[in-house]
Amino acid sequence: MRTLLSLMVGTVLCCQWSAQAETLTYVDLVKRLTSLERLATLPEPGEGCAQWSSYDRNSKYDETTGKYVDWAANGDGGGIIRKEGEQLVFAEMDGPGCIWRIWSAAPQNGHVRIFLDGAETPAVDLPFIGYFDKKNEPFTHPALVHEVSKGWNNYVPIPYQKSCKITADPGWGNYFHFTYGTFPAGIQVPTFKRELTPDESAALAAADKLLSNCGPEGVPAYAGQQTDKPTVTVAPGQTAKVIDLRGPQAITGIRAKLDLPESPADRALLRELALQIKWDGEAKPSVWAPFGDFFGTAAGANRYLSLPSGLTDDGTWYSHWYMPFRAATVELTNDGTEPRTVPFEISHAPLTKPLDQYGRFHAKWHRDAFLPKEPERAIDWTMLTTQGRGRFCGVMLNVWNPKGGWWGEGDEKFFVDGEKFPSTIGTGSEDYFGYAWCCPDLFQNCYHNQTISQGNKGHVCVNRWHITDEVPFQTSFEGFIEKYYPNAKPSNHACVSYWYLAPGGTDLYEAVSLDERVGYWVTPEVQHVKGALEGEQLKILAKTGGNTQEQDLGNHEGEWSGESHLWWTGGKPGDKLDLALPVAAAGTYKLTAQLTKARDYGIVQVYLDGQKLGDPVDLYNNGVIPTGALQFGTHTLTAGDHKLTVEITGANDQAVKAYMFGLDYVLLEAGE
Repeated sequence: MRTLLSLMVGTVLCCQWSAQAETLTYVDLVKRLTSLERLATLPEPGEGCAQWSSYDRNSKYDETTGKYVDWAANGDGGGIIRKEGEQLVFAEMDGPGCIWRIWSAAPQNGHVRIFLDGAETPAVDLPFIGYFDKKNEPFTHPALVHEVSKGWNNYVPIPYQKSCKITADPGWGNYFHFTYGTFPAGIQVPTFKRELTPDESAALAAADKLLSNCGPEGVPAYAGQQTDKPTVTVAPGQTAKVIDLRGPQAITGIRAKLDLPESPADRALLRELALQIKWDGEAKPSVWAPFGDFFGTAAGANRYLSLPSGLTDDGTWYSHWYMPFRAATVELTNDGTEPRTVPFEISHAPLTKPLDQYGRFHAKWHRDAFLPKEPERAIDWTMLTTQGRGRFCGVMLNVWNPKGGWWGEGDEKFFVDGEKFPSTIGTGSEDYFGYAWCCPDLFQNCYHNQTISQGNKGHVCVNRWHITDEVPFQTSFEGFIEKYYPNAKPSNHACVSYWYLAPGGTDLYEAVSLDERVGYWVTPEVQHVKGALEGEQLKILAKTGGNTQEQDLGNHEGEWSGESHLWWTGGKPGDKLDLALPVAAAGTYKLTAQLTKARDYGIVQVYLDGQKLGDPVDLYNNGVIPTGALQFGTHTLTAGDHKLTVEITGANDQAVKAYMFGLDYVLLEAGE
């Protein structure tokens, strides 16, 4: 007797999904959690996906001027539609539809209520934390409901036929996303009830089981599936054919192994090899990406397991994306200097519906391609732009951030079918990828992963797979993520976007030369002012208030000696900080110092051995910058320690009254 799991996914999750169907049951919707074939079907008119979030409502599109206003607004924690008495309105949607994803960075005990189909009684009424803590049915399945790296996620489907309204009590927390899909008119879906039927509960448990065991064997074989095992040796500068296939059928799996040097030498090699796939005799490939990036991680070989792709502990790279075709040619290019031998396993299976109902799979790697031309949108970094009919299904983002500091304050923005304002706009890069609060901890899950993070310094790689919450489009799709720092910082992005596109659609992306793929991740040399006494290394003699510590400033624009300073926080007007200033030999010295300015810094008076050095220094600036070298006179000094004192005297009227102080360095130069 076949089990419920095999009934659900025994044909590799290739269920019949037709927009012409009149009814979708809750079990049907649960099957979408694991169906990769469904993503390849072309969307019908009326299909959509959008998101309500707590983004900063100051970001707007002005239809009168055609300009984007306050487009980098960043107060993303509490944006709502409106208030109704004490109730906060988070979201309003017309049906038929389904909430596919709920996320928060800080869910608390204030209740969040989901009203469906005009009912006065909410279908779900829980403290917001109750959507995520796995204590409330049916939100109890760990693959679907989980906290990763401080981000809270819930992927349990919540369908509705006519309408959905979401409200919250004060004290609900901070930051939210509700991602929802819309079905074509005429589709019948159930109104969600927390009390599932036995069949519904069993289907959800089966999906959770499959999604909890992702890997090369995580998806059952499709009916009629065959596997070819070609081994390819590619000479330097050459492209070798891996396999030619004739259809109609679909590639259902790609596996490969590769002999790699130890990290970090593997990073360049995995970019030197590029995988490309051409469908139906096309001249330009629909799939082109460096080898490792195609499988969802960079830089280097970073182990992780997810539903559509991953890399196992034994070095098996795998892809489960479903790729329909009339004809397919898989090729491997070697732009390195050594020949490479790669054993592949390519699985393929007959289609379950006519080929013209499917799109063609696309995956393209790029850096900085097709950035927006509008100057007010300079913060938007393009992940994907494409024209035609299809579905956006995910992205892998690799960030090179050698000076550190939080790279990902930016929001995702999806424009569908020519929208002027995005139907999806988020609250931060880490929020889009399902975590929160800049957390550098690695995590893996069926739908989203952080595969490498060097403490938010150096390389970071994150991915997000849109399986149920894929974004259908009829004419065009543009996906962006805000990038706060310029490449010159340096702060560089590279990505692979994954999408399906009807034949005849426009894929603008070309292969990228090797010099753009490798070599840009060079760590800048840390500069020190010659002969300077670094502020963070000076001995603290005394302080009357506050705390001192070294602060890394490498993530800020501007030049600080050693990329850090002595940071004094928590002080108030009248407080003093005494530092030991060592003098190696008696003599006359010119005293120079560099301090730090910012919007929450104070006005300070500097003393040497109790004597004032000039006038007070105002350290206010709307942004973190070094002061440049400040001259504090010429002094005759004995050998040994002298006392350098900083007194907080106040703050600029425009400053945030935190009265902070930063000392980069002190320089004593022999004078006359």
